[in-house]
Amino acid sequence: MSNDQGKQDLPDQGLGEIARAFVSARQQGQALADFPGDIPDDLLTAYRVQDLAIDLWDDRVVGWKVGYIAAERRDGSGDDRLLGPIFSRRLWNATGGTVDIPVFVGGFGAVEAEFVIQLQQDAPADKLHWTPEEAEALPARLFIGVEVASSPLATINKLGPRVVVSDFGNNNGLVLGAEIPDWTALDDADLRAETRIEGQVVGTGGATLLPGGLRTAYAFALARSAQRGRPLKAGDLIASGNATGIHDIAVGQQALIRFAGYGDITCKAIAAG
Repeated sequence: MSNDQGKQDLPDQGLGEIARAFVSARQQGQALADFPGDIPDDLLTAYRVQDLAIDLWDDRVVGWKVGYIAAERRDGSGDDRLLGPIFSRRLWNATGGTVDIPVFVGGFGAVEAEFVIQLQQDAPADKLHWTPEEAEALPARLFIGVEVASSPLATINKLGPRVVVSDFGNNNGLVLGAEIPDWTALDDADLRAETRIEGQVVGTGGATLLPGGLRTAYAFALARSAQRGRPLKAGDLIASGNATGIHDIAVGQQALIRFAGYGDITCKAIAAG
């Protein structure tokens, strides 16, 4: 997938209707029984749906979640990851208490332990490709966090990455926790995490579970954002990918995400809408 060349020349193919259906369902806290239209043919087209939905959503993008794409589900772009927007009113600071997180009843709802990068300076807008080493050299801070992975469409992950991209990357918020100081001096193996739901351990791991590692996820977010014409800016957040797995959560359930040496985040699922 290149720099969205020819974007304006492609036929609409009902992309606006898809975007409006997802936005409406999210605004009303309602589930969708099926994908609202024809699934986009490729990631480039899915990102066009996402861009249309961002334009319809009455909020400001403050960051992006990164999701991994399994080898058998990739398209001709070769992308092994995808992006979805995080909005300002869906960004919460961990308080030390319990943070309410909204999930769609009848849709998909999960929590993901995240290592969250925050850029300290603008990325060069004309730099379209990044290596992990180049990404690490761009000044940034690192935090612990929890992604609220939720969509009105229960089958979003089963239907695949083009559907995930079409609906905000299956994101419904981010809880931001404590900073991890001097992160560039740490190895991925130093960044460990555990997720518990209702007191039961449902996933363990850390940054080593991110394919290619934390810096590879950072490099992807920088590159794909620039190629979309949305170069990252100082202050932007990047949720780098699930560090213990994707863990289903239902309304009323509580999750405890523990980052070894850096703090805990406790969340309780509430109904979106």
